[in-house]
Amino acid sequence: MSRSSEAAARTFHRTATHYRHTKTLAREYYTSPGILAEEQERLFATQWNCVGRVSRLAEPGAYFLCSVAGESLIVLRDRQGELRALFNVCRHRGTRLCTEAEGHFSGTIQCPYHAWTYGTDGRLIGAPHMQDVEGFAKEDFPLHAAALAEWEGFIFVNLAADPVPFAQAWAPMLGRLARYAMAGLWVGHRVSYDVAANWKLVFENYSECLHCPMIHPELSVVLPYQSGANDLIEGPFLGGYMEITEPNESATLSGRACGRLVNPELPAEDRHRAFYYSLKPNMLLSIHPDYVNYYLVTPVTPDRTTVESEWLFHPGNQDDPAFHPEDAIGFWDVTNRQDWAIVARSQLGIGSRKYQPGVYSARESIPAAWDRAYLKLMGREA
Repeated sequence: MSRSSEAAARTFHRTATHYRHTKTLAREYYTSPGILAEEQERLFATQWNCVGRVSRLAEPGAYFLCSVAGESLIVLRDRQGELRALFNVCRHRGTRLCTEAEGHFSGTIQCPYHAWTYGTDGRLIGAPHMQDVEGFAKEDFPLHAAALAEWEGFIFVNLAADPVPFAQAWAPMLGRLARYAMAGLWVGHRVSYDVAANWKLVFENYSECLHCPMIHPELSVVLPYQSGANDLIEGPFLGGYMEITEPNESATLSGRACGRLVNPELPAEDRHRAFYYSLKPNMLLSIHPDYVNYYLVTPVTPDRTTVESEWLFHPGNQDDPAFHPEDAIGFWDVTNRQDWAIVARSQLGIGSRKYQPGVYSARESIPAAWDRAYLKLMGREA
């Protein structure tokens, strides 16, 4: 989609004057192990989960492990250069094939238990002593594979046996952010956070800035919570932009841009905006004129969540002495830790016997919409 056609197609929505109230979710959605188990099956095991950047798999044989809905996957580039997601389960007796978080296969994948050996495309190519088993055929025992797709330099996997095609499921996002040229960005920093709260609180908190004056004094100076508008207001993908107030150039500690624009041809109006999207089931995406950072949200227990984040920059910054990535990294590290602290306090309060669902304000229309989409995916009425 061209920039002009995208601008014509996009409709931004500010907070409505009249807002029919919606209540927050019930206590058990944040505290119940049974609900979490159901979420793993209904949401994470059937939707397209982001697992990281294509750049992690630059060479044939490179791999990294990821966990989706409790399943360990080997995400790799095979010897022919194709990206694949293989279940980390030997077809012989179920042994986990890999334990190192990332690495490189020299040519094959071998089970450490009984030496069943697979090509990087998942084909079984060696099975000791199975030649004596009547009717055994190696072609009947490839590694199980998950569906895989790419978007803007990100890798997505889907565990479902017959998933909705990525192009159909992610249609609202295809082409929407092409002007940011994210596929070519360079990963400049990676961090993992352990958050003492339910994963949904992380999403709901990200989806509104009504809390920003109270929780984020640094952020509020650069991005006033009443600025901007939302362009995706219903469904699994939600969000919009906030205005970067002058004289600030970006969301950084100094207010200055930390380096080159992510795309030198970025339209003028987008050089003063930051976009924030929640993308079900596990991705939060923050886009700024000079960098992008994103978050992958993984539930661990009902009251514990792992959040992995990376900061992406224009590759031309790598050798530029004027590049100051810590200006952007530090800004969001401070902001993130403020968020993790407040959602942990929310988790403690929601765990009380006295907690009852509260009422969202008009300024919280996006988390309310997030809840509606969540309930729909869970097979419940909003």
